[in-house]
Amino acid sequence: MIVEVLFKGSRKEFFTWDGEEPLPLRAPVIVEADRGEDLGYVHATGELAEKRLAGVPHAPEGGVTLSVRRRATSNEVKRVEELRAEDDVARRQSAEKARAAGLAMKVTDAEWRWDRRKLTLYFTAEKRVDFRNLVRDLAAAFRTRIELKQIGVRDEAKRLGGIGRCGREYCSASWLPDLRPVNLGVARDQRLSLNPTQISGACGRLMCCLRYEHDFYVQQRKRFPKEGKIIETAKGEEKVLSNDIFRERVTLRNVEGETRIVPLAELRREWKNAPASAQAVDEEPAPADEGISEEVLRMQDTAEMPAWVPRTAPATPGREGRRLPVREATARDAGRGERRDRSERGDRGARRPDRAASPPPNAPRPPQGERSGAGPTASTPEGGAEGAASSDRQNRRRRGRRGARRSGPPGSSTGDGGSST
Repeated sequence: MIVEVLFKGSRKEFFTWDGEEPLPLRAPVIVEADRGEDLGYVHATGELAEKRLAGVPHAPEGGVTLSVRRRATSNEVKRVEELRAEDDVARRQSAEKARAAGLAMKVTDAEWRWDRRKLTLYFTAEKRVDFRNLVRDLAAAFRTRIELKQIGVRDEAKRLGGIGRCGREYCSASWLPDLRPVNLGVARDQRLSLNPTQISGACGRLMCCLRYEHDFYVQQRKRFPKEGKIIETAKGEEKVLSNDIFRERVTLRNVEGETRIVPLAELRREWKNAPASAQAVDEEPAPADEGISEEVLRMQDTAEMPAWVPRTAPATPGREGRRLPVREATARDAGRGERRDRSERGDRGARRPDRAASPPPNAPRPPQGERSGAGPTASTPEGGAEGAASSDRQNRRRRGRRGARRSGPPGSSTGDGGSST
C-alpha cells in the first residue's frame, strides 16, 4: 500500500506500508529515512495516494523505495514536539554564523530530524552562495549532519504558512499540490488592475489563486467579439464597447452615438457574417504593452519562471529585414583598395625599385647590341661591314634556334662553326 506522509513545513514524501490494517489519516508514524528514522503524519493512503503519486512533483523518480516502520507512540510524539521548539534556536544560531561569514543569505527555517542525526536548514538568496565553510562550522557547533537547501520566496511562504487577504490559510501551505508559475498575462486576461498591492501575495509575487479561473476567462471570451471592433448588425455598423462574460451581455454603440446592451444570443442572430467563433474577428496583432512598472514585472520573476517581457507588435517580414548589416568604410579599407588596384595594374615598380620597367608591347625592338649593352653596332664606324654581317647572322640564329645560348660581342665566335669575315 502506498502512503503519503506529511512532515514539517508541508513537506510530503511517499512510503510503502506492509501492515495488515490500513493506517488512519493524521496518524503519527515512524518512517525510514536516509541513515536513520523520522516521524511524520499520514496525509493520504490507498487509491488517493496512488493518484497523487502519479501527478505531484515531489513523487520519487525511481519509484517508492522507503517504507513505514511502525506507528509512533505518545512518547515519540512528545519528543518530536520538543524538537520543534529547538528548531527556532538552531535557525537563529545558523543565521548569526552566516552573517559573521559575510554570506548574502537569509536562513528562513530549520528542521531537526526525529533521531537528531540530521539538521536541515532552508535559506533564500538572490544568487548562488558558496556555503562550504559555513557547513563545517555548523557541523562542529551542532555535532550532527548539516544540509543546506536554497528555496524561492514562494517556497518560503509555503513552509512558514500564514493567512492570506481572503482570511484563509495560504493555498500553497494548505492544499495546493505544486506551485505553478503565474505571469502578468493571467492578470491581463481577467482584466485585473496591475496594481502590485492588489494582485501580489505575502511572498511578493503574483497570487497563486489568479490561475484558478484563468481557463474560464479564456474560454468564455472566445464567444464574444473583441472590444473596440466594429461589427455589422441588423441596425448597421456598431462598435463593441464592453463584454460582460458573467451575464453574457454586450454593450454596443452605433454611428450616431447611441448605446445599447444586447444579450449575446440575440447579438449572434443580428450579427451579419458572424464567424463560427466570435474571437476570429481579431485579426490584428495585440498592441504593445506600455506603462508597466518594473515593480509589477518583478513580481513574476521567480525561480520557477524567468521574468515576463511585454509583448511588442511583430515586424512585417520583408527584404529590408533580411539584409545583412554593412560596415562603413574606414581609412584602413581605403588603403587596402589602393594596394589591390596597384596589384591588378601590374605596378610592381613602386614596391621593387631594383627591377627595370618593361617596355610597352608595341614599341620597336632595339638591335642586339643595344639590348645586350656591348660592342659596336651597324651604326658605328668601328664595326663597318663586319658589324652589319655579324648582326645579320645573329638575327638568323635567333629565329632558328631560340633555345641556344648566345654569348660574346658581335663578330666573335658563336660556338657553331661560324666566324666573322
